[in-house]
Amino acid sequence: MTLGFDIYNVDFRIWSILDNPSTWLSGQYKIPNYTCMRESKSVAVLTGISGRTSAQIGTLLELYRFPQLTCGPLDPVLSEQSKFPSLYQMARKDTSLAIAMVSLMLHFSWNWVGLVISLDESGLWIIPELREEMAKNRVCVAFEHVIPSTILTQVFSSLKIHGKINNSSANVFIIYGDNEYLLNLRLYFGQFLVTSKVWLMTSQSDLSMSRRYFMLGSFHVPLLFSHHHPDISGFKNYVRGINPSDYLEDFYLARLWFLSFNCSYSESDCVTWENCPQDASLEWLPGHSFEMAMSEERYNIYNAVYAVAHALHKMLLHQTEMPLKGNGKGMVPSPAQLHPFLKKIQFHNPVGDQVILDEKDKLEAEYDIVNIWNFPEGLELKVKVGLFSPYAPHGLQLSVSEDMIEWTIGTTEILHSVCSENCDPGFRKSPQEEEVVCCFDCIPCPEDEISNGSDMEHCVKCPSHLYANTERSQCLLRAERFLAHEEPLGMALSCMALCLSTLTVVVLGVFVRYQNTPIVKANNRALSYILLISLIFCFLCSLLFIGRPDTVTCILQQVTFGVVFTVAVSTVLAKTVTVVLAFKATSPGRRMRWLLVSGAPNFIIPFCTLIQMTLCGIWLGTSPPFIDTDAHSEHGHIIILCNKGSLTAFYCVLGYLGTLALASFTVAFLARNLPDAFNEAKFLTFSMLVFCSVWLTFLPVYHSAKGKVMVAVEVFSILASSGGLLGCIFAHKCYIILIKSDGNSPLGFRDKTHKQQNKV
Repeated sequence: MTLGFDIYNVDFRIWSILDNPSTWLSGQYKIPNYTCMRESKSVAVLTGISGRTSAQIGTLLELYRFPQLTCGPLDPVLSEQSKFPSLYQMARKDTSLAIAMVSLMLHFSWNWVGLVISLDESGLWIIPELREEMAKNRVCVAFEHVIPSTILTQVFSSLKIHGKINNSSANVFIIYGDNEYLLNLRLYFGQFLVTSKVWLMTSQSDLSMSRRYFMLGSFHVPLLFSHHHPDISGFKNYVRGINPSDYLEDFYLARLWFLSFNCSYSESDCVTWENCPQDASLEWLPGHSFEMAMSEERYNIYNAVYAVAHALHKMLLHQTEMPLKGNGKGMVPSPAQLHPFLKKIQFHNPVGDQVILDEKDKLEAEYDIVNIWNFPEGLELKVKVGLFSPYAPHGLQLSVSEDMIEWTIGTTEILHSVCSENCDPGFRKSPQEEEVVCCFDCIPCPEDEISNGSDMEHCVKCPSHLYANTERSQCLLRAERFLAHEEPLGMALSCMALCLSTLTVVVLGVFVRYQNTPIVKANNRALSYILLISLIFCFLCSLLFIGRPDTVTCILQQVTFGVVFTVAVSTVLAKTVTVVLAFKATSPGRRMRWLLVSGAPNFIIPFCTLIQMTLCGIWLGTSPPFIDTDAHSEHGHIIILCNKGSLTAFYCVLGYLGTLALASFTVAFLARNLPDAFNEAKFLTFSMLVFCSVWLTFLPVYHSAKGKVMVAVEVFSILASSGGLLGCIFAHKCYIILIKSDGNSPLGFRDKTHKQQNKV
């Protein structure tokens, strides 16, 4: 059995759209519910790509239960079985269309997109799909324009769209909806130049037409989403070899030949074509006149023919199994008999693609991404530049060949369409008030925080051992810093400590060498030795603060400092008390004389030292010093230092030391005017004044300093205060012992006193 076909044109005008379908059903007189075409053997109708046209024709065909197979895109309106039970759609489901479009936007980093969608069922279903998918991937709608369905309002709508597109900062627009209006819209834009815009459309929008809006080339960049289908073997060769002489009844082919190649023909016994180019072929025609490739709609027609053939084959097989009635006319099927077989039809077409008519079981469509090359003008070449497959693993669904896309004239770079430019590394996004998430400001990361990628929401803080570079784009390893012996400051302080401690040893040697002289005896040799030895340790303990800290040195720093300075200051206090007792004990038998003779002032040193050691023991037992790091004082460096642990304990030790110093200063100040040439009360007073001044100055400077400078301030205070004690108390004595030796004897002192009395 051979299948044939009749072709009827359908007018797009509403008032005449049913004219030719009525002629086909009823004959030339168009009498409803009556036909004079007794020889008609049509069993199915294949309708074109317009969903609106198919719906209007389908209302008429449903009266006769005539099977209708639509070859356009899947239309939600036509899917209503209650309205169109005899209608079958050949296209696959477009459930992944929104995902495919958004995937392409993400590939090109477009996040600012305009929507132009028709106000009908085909347009309204995709709006929520697009919004959901765009919101999920942070792609924002620059503006949304819904196209009205009436002709009058469409004119004003076109003006509005033109203004919105020109004034919008978006360069990418999704156009989706009814074909007839989109055709008018694209012709309208041909009259007004709208440049450097990307149009994302489906193949249903790509009607074969003369695209006069490509006036000087591709000012617009059309990217079409077309249902992917395998190539049909031999199709192009067949189209290439078509000639109207082989198809004499094909009026359309003859007209195309006549208009395209300027041929003439003569009607005689056989029609012959004259003045035609040799080997004229449809392949010569530009793309807007005739397209060689099999389009999505052609492929649907191809599948529709096979679907009817398979259903008819099964129906005829079923009839052969039934007993024939009459003269065998039962072999001619009626259209209504085909429905049960069409509803269940599933098969693989000759190119291996599966065809399913039941919409519940339909497969999702894969999409070819097609770019139209139209430079030079009239080329109209469709080039496949990408593919989207919902069946591929996530992240591999989209593949695009960017170098194959023809962008606008004079532009080789990909067009941008963003509300705000990307934030470079080192910046973070800050949302703009009352704006969508795609609109933001770029704010530099704070200190020691980085963002190592574009469009980062938050800056990441560098770990303590790292720091942010100047660009705030990466964390770099901090160089360790501490008050080292090798650096100038550490070396100077170390040399100062060693020199002063050596000087103190020399002074101690002088005192030991001249221990029997009056000036050494008069100032309590034992206390002087203790003071000098404690000062040696005071100078040396400063070396504990220089060099890389560790746990032992951190503990020894504060304990040694507290104890040796307590010994030194308590020794000064003992010397001062001794001087006071020596001058107050004027008569034998008095208690002060007994205290002096018994050596009671010497007990001040162990008693005061024991208290300080107790405080240090409590400090070490509760919150001892430990190694710490300072990552903020110097950029790019991490300073290793000793943390005091308990600041309360530290200030208690320092405060106790200050109390002893204040007590020594007070007692020495009260005894400063006592007579006797060997009275050292004035020197003790001045030494304690220097000592207290150093440490009072130390406190504010210490708190304002940072990092290793803080350590240097503490070391300098130790050396300065210790040096003050050494110089103020022992400098004058060494001068008398070594240079003015005549003043270091009772005889010399009496001669000096006698001369002073004679002058008076």
